[in-house]
Amino acid sequence: MSKMSTERARIALNGPTMGTRWSALFFADRGRDTDAIRAALQAAVDEVDKQMSTWNAESALMRINAAPVDDWVVVPEQLRAVLSLGLEIGRASGGAFDIGMGDAVTAWGFGPGAAAPEGIRAAMDAPRRPAQEVLEIEGMQLRKTAPIALDLNGIAKGYGVDRLAETLRDHGIADALVGIDGEMRAMGLRPDGEAWIIAVEAPDPDRRTPHSVLALQDAAVATSGDYRHWVEVQGRRLSHTMDPRRGAPLIASPASVTVVARTCAEADAWATALMVLGAERGADLARQRGLDALFLLCDDEGNAMGVGVGRLFSEEPAAIASAGGR
Repeated sequence: MSKMSTERARIALNGPTMGTRWSALFFADRGRDTDAIRAALQAAVDEVDKQMSTWNAESALMRINAAPVDDWVVVPEQLRAVLSLGLEIGRASGGAFDIGMGDAVTAWGFGPGAAAPEGIRAAMDAPRRPAQEVLEIEGMQLRKTAPIALDLNGIAKGYGVDRLAETLRDHGIADALVGIDGEMRAMGLRPDGEAWIIAVEAPDPDRRTPHSVLALQDAAVATSGDYRHWVEVQGRRLSHTMDPRRGAPLIASPASVTVVARTCAEADAWATALMVLGAERGADLARQRGLDALFLLCDDEGNAMGVGVGRLFSEEPAAIASAGGR
């Protein structure tokens, strides 16, 4: 162990956000006051939640949802950035990632309320245009050209992770591991000079076990799956991931898709998009886009098989070599 690692203390901070918890792990000089760092990290994710929550009727996102069609609305910088990235990935994925699924998310019980049969029928019958055809962004203003309910659950947590990383950098910390609910971003290296180790979870709804392991440096990872967040409707367990074509949860999909990208917001959104596309079409698009992605497919007995795309996942080893951000 290096001299640096013996002189520095391991600091693990965490707090509540978006219905789950954020975490930050780094090493600092012994005796350093971390109260200001903890407060800044909490403030960073609180601001993301304040702007992008669908559970808070006063959030900036919900004010957009409530605004009349064709009215220009001033949006905060962070929300504008996330909406722009969501529209960009929506276009790049052919609509597989769609931030305009708020009505379906709410109807099927993945919002503040329970599933509602009338809302489900309305969401499935509604004519749908992808968000990138309905939203216009000019500078710090946005308008809807047709009715749409925005939902950022497929990207907001990833963006929150990025804000945690940026906040640590503002406090002079260049090497850390930050995360929200399994979406993770690795900054630099551990004090011993090794990459940060992150487990890719096996798609088991009853327990948390690793399927494989990533060693990450200056990169982010996010997983979208059908086994952790779900609702039961008429005795059937349904995933939280929506199919934009149907206005309903995915019926057939991989058990999970894990994506490694430069930022966690990108990894989060692309994991959702590839989940929607499925293993075959998703893998084809991942290859075209140069994405690193791992699709986990389950057989009838629940055994997971991995299909990897990209430099990191070209094979299916127990440990995958270090992934530098691209």
